[in-house]
Amino acid sequence: MDVTENINTCWGWIGIEAVEVVEENDFGNLLIRDSSSRFWRLCPEELECELVAADQQQLNKLLNDEEFLIDWYMSALVEVAKKTLGSLSEGRKYCLAIPGRLGGEYDISNIKTIALNELISFSGNLARQIKDLPPGAKVKLNVAK
Repeated sequence: MDVTENINTCWGWIGIEAVEVVEENDFGNLLIRDSSSRFWRLCPEELECELVAADQQQLNKLLNDEEFLIDWYMSALVEVAKKTLGSLSEGRKYCLAIPGRLGGEYDISNIKTIALNELISFSGNLARQIKDLPPGAKVKLNVAK
């Protein structure tokens, strides 16, 4: 499945209609242009997909913001992941095994690799399932092989 099609299938419930992925990082964060030429950030480790720029001008400003860039590149975490897990092969990303929103730590013991489309599917489907839970609610994950 095409990445934008997968975004629309798994994250469309938030109102995004993805047309193009314009940037991606090693943790599968995506900057996505939608059908209205707005820009969204998909942040799978936090189970979030949020509008970050209303147009190209706002996106350009964001991409020059030092605080955003530090958060975007996640350089220290990527360096630790590369040393421990090795370089990423084509189509794979690092990820938090337990998402941060569910209490997962930003620590090498919680970092794995995954195919980008699997990460998009997992994060979008899980985010949809827990979207109405109050902060601090307990979540039990059942993993089937």
